[in-house]
Amino acid sequence: MTFAKEESGGEPVEDPADKDAHDPYVPSRRRIERERHKRSRARRATALGALSTLVTGVVLYLVVVNAPGWPRTRETFFDAQYAREALPKVLEGLWLNVRLLLVCGAAVLVLGMLIAVARTLRGPVFFPLRALAAAYTDFFRGLPLIINLMIVVLGVPALRLQGITVDPVLLGGTALTLTYSAYVAEVFRAGIESVHPSQRAAARSLGLSNRQALRYVVLPQAVRRQVPPLLNDLVSLQKDTGLVSIGGAVDAVRAADIIVGRSLNYTPYIVAGLVFVALTIPMTRFTDWVTARMDRRRAQGGTL
Repeated sequence: MTFAKEESGGEPVEDPADKDAHDPYVPSRRRIERERHKRSRARRATALGALSTLVTGVVLYLVVVNAPGWPRTRETFFDAQYAREALPKVLEGLWLNVRLLLVCGAAVLVLGMLIAVARTLRGPVFFPLRALAAAYTDFFRGLPLIINLMIVVLGVPALRLQGITVDPVLLGGTALTLTYSAYVAEVFRAGIESVHPSQRAAARSLGLSNRQALRYVVLPQAVRRQVPPLLNDLVSLQKDTGLVSIGGAVDAVRAADIIVGRSLNYTPYIVAGLVFVALTIPMTRFTDWVTARMDRRRAQGGTL
C-alpha cells in the first residue's frame, strides 16, 4: 500500500488508487433499483402465468366433465381398470418400438447420406447415379408410408420367394428405412448444398482430392448444420414404428389392440398413445434446445 502526504499537515493518507484496487465493486443506486425492478417484474409475470394456467385448467375441467356424454366417454376411454391391465403389456411391447427406432435410425442415416452424396456428385459420368438417387427420393417421399408398409409387410410374404424373410418386424423395419431414408437424404443434400463453394475450392487448393474435400470439409459442416431437422425426422420415426403392428408384430400398439379386441374398451389405445407421447416429449425438447443453441451461436458469429 502506498501513502501520499496532505498539503496541510503532511499526514500520511491512503492513496485513492490503492483503495479502489482493494475495495469490492459497489453498484450504483440506479443499478440496484433497476435490478430490483427486474426481479419484481419477473415475480409478477410468474405469478400471473401460474394464475392464468390454473384458471384455464379449472375452466377446461369444468367444460369437459359437464359436457353431454362425458360419463360414457370416461367409461369407454378412461377406465382405470383397463388402464392398469394394459400398461404392463404396452410397456413390454414398447421395447420392440425402441429397438426398431435404434436399428432403423442408424440404417436411415447411413442410407440417406449415401443417397445425398450420390445426388451431389459432379460430372456427366455420374448422371445415371444422380438420376436414380433423385427417382428414389421422389418416389418414396410421395408414397404414403402406410402403403409402403402394406406392400412390404403384407405383399412380400405373398410372393413365397425362397430366402426372403416373412418376419413382420424385419419387413416393417425395411419399409420404415426405405421411406425415411428418402427424407433424410434431402436433409443431408440441403446441408451439403448450403456449404459455400469456396470451402471446397479452398480444400482443393490445399491439395485435397474431391473425395477428401467432401469427407473432411463439406460433410462435417453439412451434418452440423442439419442436426435439428435430423432430430425432427428421428422423432417422427419413433412414432411411426407403431405402424409395424399392421403385420402382426406385437409392439405397444398391437398389445393395446389385443386388449381392445377382447374387451371392446378403448382405454388401452389411450395408454399406448400416452406412452408414445411420454417417449417423444424429451426428444422434442432436446431438439428445441439444440436448435436454440445453434441459433445463439450463429447470432454470435460462432462455429455452427
